[in-house]
Amino acid sequence: MKIAIIPARGGSKRIPRKNIKLFCGKPMIAWSIEVAKASGLFDRIIVSTDDIEISEVAKQWGAEVPFMRPVELADDFAGTTEVIAHATQWVLDQGFNLKAICCIYATAPFLQESDLKRALQALESSDWAYAFTVTDFAAPIFRAFKQTPNSGVEMFFPEHFTTRSQDLPDAFHDAGQFYWGRPSAWIGRLRIFDHHSLPVMIPRWRVQDIDTLDDWLRAEIIFKQILESK
Repeated sequence: MKIAIIPARGGSKRIPRKNIKLFCGKPMIAWSIEVAKASGLFDRIIVSTDDIEISEVAKQWGAEVPFMRPVELADDFAGTTEVIAHATQWVLDQGFNLKAICCIYATAPFLQESDLKRALQALESSDWAYAFTVTDFAAPIFRAFKQTPNSGVEMFFPEHFTTRSQDLPDAFHDAGQFYWGRPSAWIGRLRIFDHHSLPVMIPRWRVQDIDTLDDWLRAEIIFKQILESK
């Protein structure tokens, strides 16, 4: 059995009610649920939430909410791994034979079926604990700098001030869309960004964190262009 678990707590502060706020005409979480359903990869699609309204919206769009998330896993400090570990344990306690669990974020409108399928194939290609989407940084991170207390600048890696960009190693970051994982990896709370995880590349233009209203507006503009190009 393969299941999708969509974590969606109700306490978003920077964008209130972010998980069910309308995004291009649908509740944000609906886009993740619909792609998960359309992929045909999952025996069950479960939303882990502490919020009654989110629960009702999730059910309306075809997901299950068979339990409510405990309060201790619904605050600002609850990590994704702990939330998915809780949901994974709940499924195992029901007696199901789990082969893989995919954590899909509720705020991932750029999620695509093909990426879910590629990542599952990657996970199953060897003894990987996780497989998830990544993309490359737009600028070399080894030439990054910060502002100092006196308003000047200071490089994080001053030894690379004269290093040519093409001579620096490639650097990648989490696309923030989904993570396929083995049940044992989730239950054991293995760190995702580690040697037992396999990255699956996606283009930079399909990656957008949605943490602020500015992020939200930019994501809607990009998403509309994606829809029009299909």
